[in-house]
Amino acid sequence: MKDLLLLFTIIQRSDGAEYERFYRDHGVQVSYSLLCNGTAHARTLSLLGIEKTEKAMLLSVVTEKTLKTLKRDLTVNMKIDLPNRGVAMAVPMSGIGGVRTLEYVTSGQVLEIEEHKETEEKKMQSDYELIVAIYEKGYTDLVMDAAREAGARGGTTVRGKGTGAGAEKFFGLSLAEEKEIVFIVSDQAKKNEIMKAIMQNAGIDTKAHALVFSLPVSETAGFRFADEVDKESE
Repeated sequence: MKDLLLLFTIIQRSDGAEYERFYRDHGVQVSYSLLCNGTAHARTLSLLGIEKTEKAMLLSVVTEKTLKTLKRDLTVNMKIDLPNRGVAMAVPMSGIGGVRTLEYVTSGQVLEIEEHKETEEKKMQSDYELIVAIYEKGYTDLVMDAAREAGARGGTTVRGKGTGAGAEKFFGLSLAEEKEIVFIVSDQAKKNEIMKAIMQNAGIDTKAHALVFSLPVSETAGFRFADEVDKESE
């Protein structure tokens, strides 16, 4: 997944529609909007150029080529460097749940997947992975039951809304309806099985319409006890 990144854009809620249009104009047809609030110290928020107000977080899958253009235009056109305009950050993706999911989340972008070199693979390796599943509202039990059967310990769920293409349907899936997103931290060895289980039981062809991908986790805390319990049960 060398060419794919998950782009986080944290902005004021009142600017949400403007940023959504900006991303669509740059070929990013699918984004997910989450409602959130700033919690940092006032001085830290000032340094980041954002105030302690109601925020929105946009999640978008982008290619490296798209990101290069976005970085420039976020500064030049959207003035994101100015106070109260927001922040953006990109995290490399380490896996994605099938070809249809890949086509869906990158539609409108030029995708150039290259074979990983050994050194690049080593950079992406870690003991844990963050699995992200985005699905229709009301199907958390279906998604998590599948994930647990494959070895997941649990997950954290938030609600969001899909945006994109200015149409109600995109690739046969509803965008505008409310979505649920679950974040699952998984052992590296269990990641593929968990993603496969979610795809098979709650994937695009089911009522849940789940999209699944994963991100590398470089550092963790608080997992030692759970790891010891897992080893004892083996």
